[in-house]
Amino acid sequence: MKKLVAEFFGTWWLVLGGCGSAVLAAGYPELGIGFVGVSIAFGLTVLTMVYAIGHISGCHLNPAVTIGLWAGGRFDAKDIIPYIIAQLLGATAGAIIIYLIASGKAGFELGGFAANGYGEHSPDGYGLIAALICEVVMTFMFLMVILGATHSKAPKGFAGMAIGLALTLIHLISIPVTNTSVNPARSTSQAIFVGDWAMGQLWLFWVAPIAGAILAGIVYKYLSPEEEE
Repeated sequence: MKKLVAEFFGTWWLVLGGCGSAVLAAGYPELGIGFVGVSIAFGLTVLTMVYAIGHISGCHLNPAVTIGLWAGGRFDAKDIIPYIIAQLLGATAGAIIIYLIASGKAGFELGGFAANGYGEHSPDGYGLIAALICEVVMTFMFLMVILGATHSKAPKGFAGMAIGLALTLIHLISIPVTNTSVNPARSTSQAIFVGDWAMGQLWLFWVAPIAGAILAGIVYKYLSPEEEE
C-alpha cells in the first residue's frame, strides 16, 4: 500500500508540475515560460520524485514505465494493475488541482488544457502516423534510459538526473508533434477534462507509449540482463 500511495503522489506531482506549467505559465503574456520551460518542468518533476519516492515504489509515475519494466524483467506482473490504478488516480488528482487553480482566473477558458492530440489538435499540425511514430520512439528511448540508469551495474545515485534530463529532452523534441505524452496516465487525466476530441484520440496515447516501452524492455533485457546475485 505504501508503494501505491507513493505512486499516487508521484504521478500527482508529475501532472501538477508538468501540465500545470503548460496550463498556468507557458503562455503567460511576456513572462511565459514557453515550451522549453514546460519541457524543463516535466523533467524536474521526475527528477525530484526519483529521489523522493524512488526507494519506496521505484518512481514509475507512468503505466508505460511500469509495463516496460515488467517487459525488461524488473517488475512483477501481479503489481502492474495496482500501480496503473494508483497512477491514474494520482494523475487525475493533479489535473483537478490544475483546473481548480486555472478556473479561478477571470475569463478562464478550458481550451486544450495541455491534452495530447494529432491532426488539427497537434500543436504544429502533425498527422496520425507522425504522432504514432513519435510516441513509440520517444517512449522507447525513455525506457532505455530508465533501464540503463537503474541497472545494477550503473553508477549509483545518478538515475534521477539521467531520467529527468531524458524526459526534458523528449519534451523538447515532441511537444510540437503531440504535446508529448509518453505517459498514458498523464494523457488520460487531461483528456477527462477536455472530453470530445481528446477522449477520441486518447487510444493513441495508450497504445504507442506501451508499445514503445515493451519494445525497450525486450531490447534492453537482451543487451544487458540483470545478473543474479
